[in-house]
Amino acid sequence: MYLTRMELDTGRRDTLALMSSPNKLHGMVESAFPRTEGERKRKLWRIDYLNQKTYLMLLSEDKPDLSEAAQRYSSRSAEVQTKDYAPLLERIAKGSIWQFRLVANPTKSEFKKGQRGKVKACKNIYLQEEWLIKRAETNGFVLSELMVVKESPHVFRKRERNERVYLKGVEYEGLLTVTDPNKFRRLLLEGLGRGKAYGMGMMTVVKPRGDIYV
Repeated sequence: MYLTRMELDTGRRDTLALMSSPNKLHGMVESAFPRTEGERKRKLWRIDYLNQKTYLMLLSEDKPDLSEAAQRYSSRSAEVQTKDYAPLLERIAKGSIWQFRLVANPTKSEFKKGQRGKVKACKNIYLQEEWLIKRAETNGFVLSELMVVKESPHVFRKRERNERVYLKGVEYEGLLTVTDPNKFRRLLLEGLGRGKAYGMGMMTVVKPRGDIYV
């Protein structure tokens, strides 16, 4: 597995157009890997804002080639950085404490008698926090600190189906303790919740006060 960080130049029109739609970002991410027949390998990605800079964060099984994307969307002085993710995974141990960041699409199903449950976004902070708290145990961790940092609603269309898509991205930060290393590693590799193709579900962890790009 590889963790990649590419700085985005938000002073470019192309970059602003790219960031306006998770669908376009999804296409850019897919273009960084060779096309193969059969099932696509899953990638996790999200947009991060750190120290007044904007980054694409990407976790993938194969090493990506973002050279063309960097020429179009990044500044000339910025470098695409890719690191082996295995050393971080090896540090995940029972009882270890981590600072985390997660951008997810928390949802709930509303059931009516005789009807199939309809999936809706969690609209308030209480429901958004509850969504993550309920998923902690089954994913091998407990929360000691939790904060909803911001919401980012996205509305776009899938061209291939002309389908309107609404996603509410919620950014979480806090502290957690690992209770089951295997389950927690699986969470880091596979993501959490819906909308993973569109920048949701990716959790990153660092030791408290560490650099998020480890």
